Amino acid sequence: MTAPPTGTLLIIGAGPKALAVAAKAKVCRDLGMPAPHVRVIEAHAVGANWQSIGGWTDGRHRLGTSPEKDIGFPYRSAFAGRGGKDAAGGDLNAEISRRMLDYSWMSFLVEHQTYAEWIDRGRPNPHHHVWARYLQWVATRIDLDVVNGTVRAVSTDDETWSLDVVATDGTSSEIVGDALMITGPGASETALLDDERVLSIASFWDRVSRRDLPVASRAAVIGGGETAGSALDELARHEVMTVSVISPGATIYTRGESYFENAMFSDPTGWANISPDERREVIRRTDRGVFSVRVQENLLGDNRIHHLQGRVVAARRAGEMIAVTLHNPGRPSATHTFDLVVDATGGQPLWFLDLFTDDAADLLELTLGWPPTLERVESVIGHDLAVTGLTPTLFLPNLAGFAQGPGFPNLSCLGELSNRILRISTRRRRDSRATNSVGEAG
Repeated sequence: MTAPPTGTLLIIGAGPKALAVAAKAKVCRDLGMPAPHVRVIEAHAVGANWQSIGGWTDGRHRLGTSPEKDIGFPYRSAFAGRGGKDAAGGDLNAEISRRMLDYSWMSFLVEHQTYAEWIDRGRPNPHHHVWARYLQWVATRIDLDVVNGTVRAVSTDDETWSLDVVATDGTSSEIVGDALMITGPGASETALLDDERVLSIASFWDRVSRRDLPVASRAAVIGGGETAGSALDELARHEVMTVSVISPGATIYTRGESYFENAMFSDPTGWANISPDERREVIRRTDRGVFSVRVQENLLGDNRIHHLQGRVVAARRAGEMIAVTLHNPGRPSATHTFDLVVDATGGQPLWFLDLFTDDAADLLELTLGWPPTLERVESVIGHDLAVTGLTPTLFLPNLAGFAQGPGFPNLSCLGELSNRILRISTRRRRDSRATNSVGEAG
């Protein structure tokens, strides 16, 4: 018997995190357990950031994470709590995990009769557009409630969240929910200089897809993460004399892929026992500012690619070139010139604050006790991946890495992410209703 939904959870962005939460909510309701109705607001399409329309890729590069880390991974459901049993005495958590396998990467391949081929080819990481197809397949199977439109404003009345959404035809509507989850890196159209020789990551992939990339002899890619890695991988396929990778690190680091590093992403149980400095070091060496092993291997034999250490502090047009000034602590600034620069520094972590109305911004500031900064917000993300002390609930899994574990901002533990969000979301809703009932009775 399917249980009725307990409140509405709004999610901005129809990516893997939204699919993970929506799929598990459906599984729980199908088992007669309380779970919120999940409504997703998406400007483009399900899995847009893995397609050319999202502005972060052209869809032809390969996923940096194993696809087996899908929307149910690591398949350790905890929604029912310890000792949760169904009517027949079976383990409810185990049944949730079994049902989540219906939406796994393997089930996607089996349905499309490509599982054996994938195995025989050595389990390759899929291209981004194939990963998007997997997410769309999940969305169809769970009948995902998607509102196609762009969120223009986020407001709150201390009990609910209200989103002002503009549809593709220009009409606007108000969508209200009991809790809000924000995903995604924000827009990708920003570049450090407004110049035809300086491309944002969105304009870079747009011109790549149109086969209109400017001819260049000295190119530079700013950034040391996977966004920069994909851009660098693409530039290496073009006739460029040199490509400089600009990042603050002393070298280009490779993402850690040993058991010990991967285990921290899959199971964040012991994360709280690690000191703050050690946590930031783990994140820096394994997630932020690192290239995947595959990208590094592709670039190893290319002697056109070099690394320049430093933070970009200035950029200007110098004749036919772009002059980029780099700063390194304890050293004088250095300026280098290029005829093509790709700004691949990634999204702005607090991009969503630009959507907050004054009332929502004031509420967040009162909860933090200070104006929001990245460090302050990261430090108050609780076990439920929400801002501690903020009502109504605001889930920010993309900012949960420092406080709760390095896998939550990426694709490394989507099943654990959905465990935490749904357990707390449902419990808070039940507690709220119980409190209101007592108040009314009194």
